[in-house]
Amino acid sequence: MITLLTDFGDRGGYAGIMKGVILAINPRCPIVDITHHIAPGNIEEAAFVLGSAYPFFPEHTVHLVVVDPGVGGSRKPIMVESERHRFVGPDNGVFSLVFARERVTRVWEIDTDRFDASRVSATFHGRDIFAPVAARLSLGVPAGSLGRESHARVRLEKLEPEVSEGTIKARVIAVDHFGNLVSNLSQDLFMRLAGSRPFRIAVGGRLLGNISRSYGDVGEGEVLALFGSSGLLEISVRNGDCQKMLRVTRGAPVEIMLL
Repeated sequence: MITLLTDFGDRGGYAGIMKGVILAINPRCPIVDITHHIAPGNIEEAAFVLGSAYPFFPEHTVHLVVVDPGVGGSRKPIMVESERHRFVGPDNGVFSLVFARERVTRVWEIDTDRFDASRVSATFHGRDIFAPVAARLSLGVPAGSLGRESHARVRLEKLEPEVSEGTIKARVIAVDHFGNLVSNLSQDLFMRLAGSRPFRIAVGGRLLGNISRSYGDVGEGEVLALFGSSGLLEISVRNGDCQKMLRVTRGAPVEIMLL
């Protein structure tokens, strides 16, 4: 199986073309779209979406990520092998959470000399490099025959919230289809830092004094905080658009004050 995660959107043919390349090499390969709606060039959002999605796929799935604002530049095209999964994409930080959470066995730099330079676009490595490599991995071709081992691993800085005495400074890293504000604060980190202490959450001029279990815990149109299915703190409105109501977007601060 191959999953696709890109910032291509659904108006152009880019994602479909990549599927065509994969199926031309492995016609029986199941392909699953995680999303094609990462904000253009938003490597951090791609890292968090990948991190929340890949654990739910079968072992040996190949996860193909093309959020690549540095395409054609100096960033390396890589394959990442862990004990359970394989990943293909640019070494620009999109695999930061994979490196943090998985027991990575090897990282390979894709040997681009294997490809006919006249047929490799400087702006569409998803089609010309990453998709063919992912397809060959799905057929059982060893990564070592497609590249050389590499020890360079780009990790995003400040991926986690800033923590100081009595304060957790998180931020909005994504706004989903429903207008929910997804932060970079995980439930595990929150529980370690807050424990049973009372707290206040400040975001977009609102103060929230608790974290709800579900949307049903509040009334229609009310703002609430909860840990979503990805395990990250979200600020939402029951049956409403939180982004429009609070007028905040990606990068907005989400501050948790421990009392």
